Amino acid sequence: MKKGKKYIESAKLINKSELYDTANAMELVCKTATAKFDETVEVHVRLGVDSRHADQQVRGAIVLPHGTGKSIKVLVFAKGDNVEKAKEAGADYVGAEDMVQKIQSENWFDFDVVVATPDMMGLVGRLGKVLGPKGLMPNPKAGTVSPNVAQAIKEIKAGKIEYRLDKTNIIHCPIGKASFGAQKLQENFDTLLGAIIKAKPAAAKGQYIKSCVVASTMGPGIKVNGAKLG
Repeated sequence: MKKGKKYIESAKLINKSELYDTANAMELVCKTATAKFDETVEVHVRLGVDSRHADQQVRGAIVLPHGTGKSIKVLVFAKGDNVEKAKEAGADYVGAEDMVQKIQSENWFDFDVVVATPDMMGLVGRLGKVLGPKGLMPNPKAGTVSPNVAQAIKEIKAGKIEYRLDKTNIIHCPIGKASFGAQKLQENFDTLLGAIIKAKPAAAKGQYIKSCVVASTMGPGIKVNGAKLG
């Protein structure tokens, strides 16, 4: 893959063999985000666990202190009083069978997060094959299956993100936009890493955080010193 001029210039600012402390890494990630749009900053954390084992899963959700900088569209499956509560809390779409129908017949996915009340999970389960692969299936661990829809929606809109291991034992998460500046990105980063460290499974042996890299959408990866993280 041919790298663009801006990427090559940005890459010169980074010593590939160096493990940066968090503050320096955040300053560098802002400097290397040179695209014309406001780039998203992502963290990639490789963990010393085996995601194939149920007792070594790492998954949860956390509200970032400064949000993600992205406006999130929320689809809510609810009925009765919860429909009004969801609308008042700022849900973009609320429904039940009608929404299942729309997704199935129109292949409609104009939303980023799905929230459901527990009594709706039987209905939402019908969409497992389409929502599951996209990582959109509501889940109690992520706080997206909740009897309190209003609170769930407010947290998502405030910048709640879900972190979970992929098949290669890496967690990929956005921690904001390059325009946030190093300080806010660091506070979001610390909150996320704190949650991941807290979620360490009892069955995990040896070094837990194997490596950690931050990068903006179009910028090069910057290695963070994992030994200082926990």
